Amino acid sequence: MVEEILGTDLPVAFEAYDGSRCGPADAPATIVLRSPVALQRILTAPGELGFGRAYVAGDLDVEGDIWAALSLRDRMPSVSLAPRQWLTMLRLVGAAGLRRPTPPPEEIHLHGRRHSKSRDAAAISHHYDVSNDFYALVLGSTMTYSCAVWAHPAVTLDEAQEAKYELISRKLDLQPGMRLLDIGCGWGGMVMHAARHHGVTAVGVTLSQKQAELAEKRIAEAGLGDVVEIRVQDYRDVDDGPYDAISSIGMFEHVGLSQVQEYFDRVHTLLRPHGRFLNHAIGRPPFDRPRFARTGFIDRYVFPDGELHEVGTIVSAIQEAGFEVRHLENLREHYALTLRAWVANLEADWDEAVRLAGLAKARIWRLYMAGSAVNFEVGSTQIHQVLATRSEDGVSGMPLRPTFQ
Repeated sequence: MVEEILGTDLPVAFEAYDGSRCGPADAPATIVLRSPVALQRILTAPGELGFGRAYVAGDLDVEGDIWAALSLRDRMPSVSLAPRQWLTMLRLVGAAGLRRPTPPPEEIHLHGRRHSKSRDAAAISHHYDVSNDFYALVLGSTMTYSCAVWAHPAVTLDEAQEAKYELISRKLDLQPGMRLLDIGCGWGGMVMHAARHHGVTAVGVTLSQKQAELAEKRIAEAGLGDVVEIRVQDYRDVDDGPYDAISSIGMFEHVGLSQVQEYFDRVHTLLRPHGRFLNHAIGRPPFDRPRFARTGFIDRYVFPDGELHEVGTIVSAIQEAGFEVRHLENLREHYALTLRAWVANLEADWDEAVRLAGLAKARIWRLYMAGSAVNFEVGSTQIHQVLATRSEDGVSGMPLRPTFQ
C-alpha cells in the first residue's frame, strides 16, 4: 500500500503494526505505524496535521535519522489516492476508521479575539512556558531561542549565538550610557550582552512569566541587576521612552498582520530621533502563503496564532510608521544550522528531555525543529534582520559606510 502511494524507490522503510514491512533493509530511518489509529489520523486530517497528530500521540514513530524521514515531504504534495487505494485503506481501518480520533491533548485551541492582549499572552505561555530546564537542554548555555550567526559551521552554538548578539549590537551602534529596549527578550540574552559588552542600560519585556523569572536570576548572577531590568509586559503597554535603540529578536512572528502597523507605530514612538531599530524575524517567500496555516501542525502544536509575512510588506510597514530602512539581511542558512544544532542537543539527551517536558512535547519539538531546518535549507522559509532609523529633517544618524558587517 505504501509503495503504491509513494513509489517503490523509498528512501526510508515502513513497518506496520501487523508485522508487514517495505523499503530498503538498510534504510537510515523507519516509519513505524504502531496501530490502525495512525491511519485513521492520516485519513481524517490529510497532510502534515494528520501525520503530526499520529506522531505526537505515539501512534506513529520515527526510528533512526529524522532528516531522512523528512525527505518524504518532497513526495507528499503529489500524493493522491485512487479509488482502489481508498478501498484498501478502508479495509485496513474499517468503516469506523473514517471517524476522526480525538486529537492529542497537547493540541491547543485559543479563545478570544485573535491578537488581543489576553490571547497573545495565552499563545506565548503555550510555547515558552514549557520548562526552562528543557529549553536549557535544547538551546545551550546562552538560552537563546532565535537564529544564531555562524562564521563557519564548525563553531559552537554558543559562539554563534554570541556572534548574533554582537552583530545586532553593532548594527544598533550601541555605546556606553545608551538606553536599549529589547521587545520579546526571552531569557535575557540580548540585554545581558549589550550591558556587559557595550555599557548600556537595558529593559527587556516578555509575556512569559517563566522566561522573566529565569532572566532575572541570570542577570543577578551576572552582576547586571543595576543596569538591566526585565518586565512581564506587552509591547503595547511600554510607555517609558525615549530609548536610544530598540531590538526585537524572534518576537515579531507573534504580532499578527492586523497589528503590524500598531506595532511599528509603537516602536517609532518609543525611539528617540536618530535612534536605530532592528527587527529580526522569520518571513516567507513572496509566492508562499501569508502565515502559518491555521489548520497546520505548527499552529496547532507549536506557535498558535503565529504569522509569517513577506519581507517587502514588512519593510513598507516599517517605513509607513516613519522609519527609514537602511539595511536588510537574510540569514536563512544560519537558521538551518541553528535548528540542526538544537535538534542534535535534543536527541543527544532525549531521555532527560522527556523527563523534563514529557514525551509528547519532546516529540513536538523534535518534529517542528527538524522540519523548520529543512524549510530554511530549501528557501521556503526565510529570516531577515531589518535595520531602520528614526530619521529627522533628513538626518539618519548613520555613517556613510557602516562597519557592522
